[in-house]
Amino acid sequence: MNRLRVLTLCHGHPALVPGGTETVAHELFTAMRQDSRLDPMFLGCVSGLHRPDGDDQPLQAIGRSADEMLLWVGEVDAFLIGQRQPEVFTAAFGRMLRAFRPHILHIHHFSRIGLEALAVARRLLPWVRIVATLHDYHLLCANDGLMTTRGNGHLCRGASPDACHGCFPAIPQRLFVARALRVRTMLGLVDRFIAPSQFLRDRFIAAGIPGNAIQVIANGLAGAAALRRGAGDDAADRPRQRFALLGNIAPHKGVLVALAAARQLRERLPDAELRLHGGINFQPETFRQAFAAGLEAAAPLAHHAGPYHRSDLPRLLARADWVVVPSTWWENAPLVILEAFQHGRPVICSDVGGMAEMVQDGVNGLHAVLGDSGDLARVMLRAATERGLWQRLAAAVPAVPTVRESLERHLHVYAALLQDREAQSA
Repeated sequence: MNRLRVLTLCHGHPALVPGGTETVAHELFTAMRQDSRLDPMFLGCVSGLHRPDGDDQPLQAIGRSADEMLLWVGEVDAFLIGQRQPEVFTAAFGRMLRAFRPHILHIHHFSRIGLEALAVARRLLPWVRIVATLHDYHLLCANDGLMTTRGNGHLCRGASPDACHGCFPAIPQRLFVARALRVRTMLGLVDRFIAPSQFLRDRFIAAGIPGNAIQVIANGLAGAAALRRGAGDDAADRPRQRFALLGNIAPHKGVLVALAAARQLRERLPDAELRLHGGINFQPETFRQAFAAGLEAAAPLAHHAGPYHRSDLPRLLARADWVVVPSTWWENAPLVILEAFQHGRPVICSDVGGMAEMVQDGVNGLHAVLGDSGDLARVMLRAATERGLWQRLAAAVPAVPTVRESLERHLHVYAALLQDREAQSA
């Protein structure tokens, strides 16, 4: 076989939407570019949110790279995870498949893409091996993939027609049955799933995906070199009371919980700071107002520093002692935790899901009770005042997998799938 052709299909592109999924997918693709055994192509989806209507030119260039393109998609049915008018998408995606003829199609997320991409690929290229990375719970949960109940935000442990109808009273139970059947049927076209955490793998097994079809591969990180531990200010014997919260400013990220905790700490930790780094795009006005009120109540301890670029991380984390991840949903394998570890920073996180899997309480970070601002304040107070705690936890921060190490594990998956295909055709 000549070089292995791998087509990466992602629901976005990090140059347009710098989300965790887009970043992980593109960094893996970038590592493929540097491997002489591979011939990769990256296809990121784009909609009217990012560029004008692309019906006349659904396949678009981005930058000057010949191995990266954008696929313009129209309106998507978020409930059924499908294109409302699939003709343009199907024709353009089909042209890409026939032109590139990949050995491996690796899909990162199905929002904007639609599950029909699986059927198109299987019909046009029967031999292609299809890999899908499960970055979150969108395939299981109609509530934006959060696996929390609408209204009160309680954690949900699994979808069911009755439970989902409770979240969406206007949608009858039979449509949730239809959604689950559609998802399960279409996912039957996938040859292998990748889960970045054991917790997420277990959730999909509980939903009916065979365990032998899901392999856990931790996300890897590229980019800036880690800060040197034990050098400069890291070695100073001082109170460790500088906290940072990084990522999109959104309700499920627990930012209001963090601000409430900061308000409770103002008098007890007058020299502490909580800096929130991230944009607040696409959030409802009610949340924006609550966020502004929370900031005002927590001032001057809390400060919103605004959006940031990943290249800013070494500078931002150099002035932080702790990274706070107070998400109010399960999470999967938050990129921000890996970034904190990469820079030698212990993490304070909610005590559930993929966060609790990555951060060991009292070993390389601290847990706080999910959604409990009082408990988060207690943990932050301990972090800022207990002598030797930061040094002990920082010393135990685990090594973060590199994107190269992650790629090698993916290549083993690809090779095994191609060997199985050859054995079946023999």
